Amino acid sequence: MIRAILVDDEPLALQLFSHKLRTFEDLEVIKTFANPLLLLEGLQQLSFNVAFLDIEMPGINGIDLAEHILSVHPSVCIVFVSAYRDYAIEAFELNSIDYILKPLTDERLQKTILRLRQHLLATPAQQPGLVPYEELKIQCFAEFTVYSNGQPVKWKTAKVKELFAFFITHHRTFINRDVLIDILWPDTEYDKAKIQLHTALSHLRKTLATIGHPKVITFANQSYCLDLSNFQCDAINIEHLLIKHSEITPDNVQLFEEAINQYKGDYMEQEGYEWSHIHSMNMRQSLYQLIERTIDYYDLIGEAKNKLFHLTRLFQLDPYSEQVLQKLLEHYIQSGNRTEAIKVYHDFKARVMEELGISPNHSTDALYKQVLFSDQL
Repeated sequence: MIRAILVDDEPLALQLFSHKLRTFEDLEVIKTFANPLLLLEGLQQLSFNVAFLDIEMPGINGIDLAEHILSVHPSVCIVFVSAYRDYAIEAFELNSIDYILKPLTDERLQKTILRLRQHLLATPAQQPGLVPYEELKIQCFAEFTVYSNGQPVKWKTAKVKELFAFFITHHRTFINRDVLIDILWPDTEYDKAKIQLHTALSHLRKTLATIGHPKVITFANQSYCLDLSNFQCDAINIEHLLIKHSEITPDNVQLFEEAINQYKGDYMEQEGYEWSHIHSMNMRQSLYQLIERTIDYYDLIGEAKNKLFHLTRLFQLDPYSEQVLQKLLEHYIQSGNRTEAIKVYHDFKARVMEELGISPNHSTDALYKQVLFSDQL
């Protein structure tokens, strides 16, 4: 059964269209709206599978109205009804089922209804509760990969994947449509980029709905927001740990260890997204904080082996840091390991002289001399 809503700011046109649709036995017009803003107010409560939308209306145009509808009901079929051809390309790229030009003819309307029947039969509506919310595992470090039920999610296009990556990077934050266009389609003419954004959004919504996460992309004030639940993300996990736990305790140290071990490389480094570079640097700093807190914890409880393990890891991540080198030297001094202290100093000195053309600073040299002449070593 086709359950349709109609939206047109011209009452006579709305009445005529409603009358024509009621001649189809398998179609029920459940509600009509002369004011599209009234539809938005009750959108969550409506149950329908087809929306017939005029495009040029006061307050909000049909294209944007379709975005709102799809953000709440991603499986709804959209049919645009307009007196103008100008929006046809944009409408179809939004994955609308049809685009009908006014004045309506019975023959043209029959083609649209046939198309709707075929589409609804091919993609039967899911009943509430039949699609389980599957926990997503989102890996952002090194390669960006999303897993559902242990299997990598397949994206319609590389741009759909990048759009989801951008949304995850700014999770639960509204992003203006023009900002998305400027960042993800910087070299594309605006009107074409807008169409490509609508296409990517449509594919993304369908993919997420297929794996049990419908209605997670909302649209308001020309902006989009991804709000996922029931998911795990390595990068977000690090950020949450730093916010939630100001210090490490025996009760949470394992959480810190697990978060550190999830870092397989820089944030989305294998994807080549230019926009991710700043966030990648910020995530590195967050990781450093995580490791430094872990080092301080093991130092406090006297676990020298674990302290050295994380000091070494931190030095591998930042091999030009004299601050980390000094902590390593101090550790070797305390543990009486002269050989490793000398080796790590000379390796560092050779590296910075060859690659940066500089020498270790005075405080580092002073620590090295302490290694050479201390009786403890």
